[in-house]
Amino acid sequence: MRFARLIIVVTAAGVLTVARSSAEPVLKGTEAFGDWERDKPGTIRLITPQDLPDPGVTASRSNAPRIVPRPASAVPQVPPGFKAELFTDGLSGPRTLRTAPNGDIFVAETGPGRIRILRSADGAKKPATNEVYASGLNRPFGIAFYPSGDNPQWLYVGNTDSVVRFAYHNGDLKASGKPEVIVASLPHGYGHSTRDIVFTPDNKRMLVSVGSAGNAGEGLGRPAEGIEAWSRGHALGAAWGAETNRAAVLAFDPDGRNQALFATGIRNCVGLAIQPESGTPWCSTNERDGRGDDLVPDYVTRVREGAFYGWPWYYIGANEDPAHLRERPDLRNRVTIPDVLLQAHSASLGLAFYTGSKFPPDYRGDVFAAEHGSWNRSRRTGYKVIRIRLKGGVPTGEYQDFVTGFVVSDNEVWGRPVGVTMARDGALLVSEDGNGTIWRISHD
Repeated sequence: MRFARLIIVVTAAGVLTVARSSAEPVLKGTEAFGDWERDKPGTIRLITPQDLPDPGVTASRSNAPRIVPRPASAVPQVPPGFKAELFTDGLSGPRTLRTAPNGDIFVAETGPGRIRILRSADGAKKPATNEVYASGLNRPFGIAFYPSGDNPQWLYVGNTDSVVRFAYHNGDLKASGKPEVIVASLPHGYGHSTRDIVFTPDNKRMLVSVGSAGNAGEGLGRPAEGIEAWSRGHALGAAWGAETNRAAVLAFDPDGRNQALFATGIRNCVGLAIQPESGTPWCSTNERDGRGDDLVPDYVTRVREGAFYGWPWYYIGANEDPAHLRERPDLRNRVTIPDVLLQAHSASLGLAFYTGSKFPPDYRGDVFAAEHGSWNRSRRTGYKVIRIRLKGGVPTGEYQDFVTGFVVSDNEVWGRPVGVTMARDGALLVSEDGNGTIWRISHD
């Protein structure tokens, strides 16, 4: 397969651009399984359920990266016509990014337990204001404004164990009081800790993502009343025991009442987003580890109410997990296949739809997702931002490398992308928690 010639140019201002002499082909099947050395802006990948290897074809390997200081010359690589510039640095593990209606950028600094606000004029390359909005939170991640529209009254925050909200008006730089507890107790204490939040377009429901406690349902056993009885009284594919109300998207009223399971079998839906045109919720999911280099694919998908996505008994359709053979034959033909399969162990996190007009027209309505990067693969993958391509508002299954360049060597990385948001001026902002920076991606 012919690849286009790659030309890298670094300007005097430290802005890196990438140009190609011809269009990129679509990498399909096993050719779509790459690694950090083959990642480059513009590369398009398509992975389908038919492309998956059998479990154990390759051994599972622990290969965590060593985080190093960002080299002075290191700048993220972007496609032709785009540029990447440092928006701000010195942050402590910046994760989720959200843009307020007035253009302020809210940042979850999960480790220190705080929410920060960055404010800049439209088109400014640096924030003029950097303030801590609220602190004393418990591993905050999700941030959502309610109700939707130009004048929200509340700022909701997803702690690892609860959902709280602050009274909010456009332009607030400091929380006006203590947070009000909306959901007092989410499943927590071990396992996946991130809790993202979105509201349905009618402002009547709050969706909260809760990841699994374990990797693949270890120690799940059987419910006391038996699987058949459990299934009759619970949502399709709902787990029990330590996994009760986990590996799921939960639904609540905005005041925290009427908890229900919206979707199940989603191992770790880290990022949630609402598609503007359709109002459909989407999620960015980390699948299970320990099944080999190319299993199980992470994914980004529309989340259908009442759907079951397989975890822990199945993956990507009727593929039975080797640790759960013949445990749930009742679910085999009831697994919803995700829309966009990503290379396994990419660790897909934040999501954002592009609704601006500053990028080329064919970007409008597409999705950007941050890939935090692998630890369970022999050759490192992820560590980039991808563009998920839609046609008529529907995912094609293809995704494109959009921002790369965060890896230094086989063993060292300086950046681990987490959050993505569209600034009010149409630029894309990307956080990475390795060196505590946020990058601004714009188009000439």
